[in-house]
Parts: sequence; C-alpha cells; structure tokens
Amino acid sequence: MNIPSGLKYTKDHEWVKIDGDIATVGITDFAQSELGDIVYVEVETLDETLDKEEVFGTVEAVKTVSDLFLPLSGEIIEFNEALEDEPEKVNSDPYGDGWMVKIKISEPSEVDDLMSADDYKALIGA
Repeated sequence: MNIPSGLKYTKDHEWVKIDGDIATVGITDFAQSELGDIVYVEVETLDETLDKEEVFGTVEAVKTVSDLFLPLSGEIIEFNEALEDEPEKVNSDPYGDGWMVKIKISEPSEVDDLMSADDYKALIGA
C-alpha cells in the first residue's frame, strides 16, 4: 500500500498536497483499491467555494458510486480534465496523474486537522 509521507490525509481517504494556499486533492491508493476499476469521475463544483467535508464530486467504479468530500474549505479552482477521458489514472497513479481537484484554501488552520501518513496508516491498518 503506497502512502507517501509528504502528503496529508483524511478519514474519508482523500490525500492533500499543500503548496502555499493551494491544495491538490485526490483519493488514496487504499481508496482506489477498495473501489476497484474507476470508470468515471464527476466534479460539477468547479469555481465554487465549499466548506470542509462538503461533497465536491463523485467517483464511479464498476460496482459502486462514492462521494468525494472536500478536505479543506476553499474554492475549487481546477479539475483534472484528463480524468474525463482516462478515469483509470486514479487507479494507476492516484498520487500523480490521478489527482482530482485543486482548491484555494480559505481556512489555513484546517490543515492542522488533517492526518499525517503515519496516522492514516494506523486508520487503515497498514
């Protein structure tokens, strides 16, 4: 199970890469493996400002559809449009080409509530 140490994590199995006031968000290797083959990623919240833990989109796998929860409050400023044609990138490279959205963080203090890689490993029993 790949859990990069330089990222932050949520109990909902999203990962977050912080770069100044911009956060890149995707789902973890654990989440994509639990979902199985991902066939569609939908994000209809581009340019919207959402609160932490609000649903920002959905990911559809062969057997299920799962909501995506925003790990930090902010404005969704970019969607990974490559996922429209190649949603399987979430399976093959969840921490790289399979990222989902970028957000402009509006509440920087919320970053402190995210889990470290070690905390996330403990959550999933890795």
